[in-house]
Amino acid sequence: MSERLTFESLPHLIETEEALEELISRPTQGLVDDLADVPGDIIVLGVAGKVGPSIARMAKRAAPGKKVIGVARFSDPDSRRELERWDIETIKCDLLDREAVSRLPKVANVIYMAGKKFGTNEDPSFAWAMNTTAPATVAEHYRASRIVAFSTLCVYPFGVVAHNGWDESVEPKPLGDYANSCVGRERAFQYGSRVHGTPGRIIRLNYAIDLRYGVLHDIASWVYRREPIPIATGHASVIWQGDSNAQILRALKHCTLPTSPLNIGGPEQASVRAIAHAFGQIFGKEPVFEGTEQPNGWVNSTFQAQQLFGYPTVPLARMIEWVAHWVRNDMPIYDKPTRYEVRDGLF
Repeated sequence: MSERLTFESLPHLIETEEALEELISRPTQGLVDDLADVPGDIIVLGVAGKVGPSIARMAKRAAPGKKVIGVARFSDPDSRRELERWDIETIKCDLLDREAVSRLPKVANVIYMAGKKFGTNEDPSFAWAMNTTAPATVAEHYRASRIVAFSTLCVYPFGVVAHNGWDESVEPKPLGDYANSCVGRERAFQYGSRVHGTPGRIIRLNYAIDLRYGVLHDIASWVYRREPIPIATGHASVIWQGDSNAQILRALKHCTLPTSPLNIGGPEQASVRAIAHAFGQIFGKEPVFEGTEQPNGWVNSTFQAQQLFGYPTVPLARMIEWVAHWVRNDMPIYDKPTRYEVRDGLF
């Protein structure tokens, strides 16, 4: 039996990518217990992105008796080989190809991760197709399954930081093509759920933290390079990617009919200024800020997730230590800024 993710088991520092991949995919006991109560195998659609491999690997580690299948276009063959090394079956499929989707195996549990964000402004038609057409096709094909589908906090209107942001009862009021198309993705799954009786959850994800990218990596890099930190967006909800993976997979046990949104993120709105100063103390460098901090932004409440799953295992202070060590030692990165500071919805 593999080690479970607990606070006591957390390393002081993470020294290698291999150690990082192991930790991000290490299941919690809560996940192991919940997946034991969910019958059937698991298929992860859009598995080849930044988060997909770790969530598929975590599912397999938490429920080794279940078949876990990863589906993607697999433009990078290395990612496919890595998944298969972890005993995850793989299928090459373009989710915009209806005939190809119709040939995918019917599986009881679906994690839908496919989508398009960055580059939306250059080709909004492709973003809309990827974020609305593909979900509609998947919702039809997997109408007899449970579907947990990724969405984003950007579907919400700006909320007041001091009020802790919006809960799931607030209706979307999107800004920009990306967020609008994500509402389209939600509506496609909501329609499929209502028409076909498909239970599900729509995951409105905040900012997941991996040492190779993420809000903390962005801020740490700016501090380390002595670059000005845009401070208009003064707060962000951050959660360790391993914790968000576990909560998203656990949502399979907590699907609703009709499907309903669930905010996944940190228990607090973390201060960008405070985070920057924490990195500054570690690096021995004074942060430089630009702009004026605004009282609102894309913030939402994760109280419902906390009621279901408890607090995340990895606290903010430990994430800051890990990221600082990673940045200072010039460890591998994805070079994909989160753009969390963007406030006009243009990605």
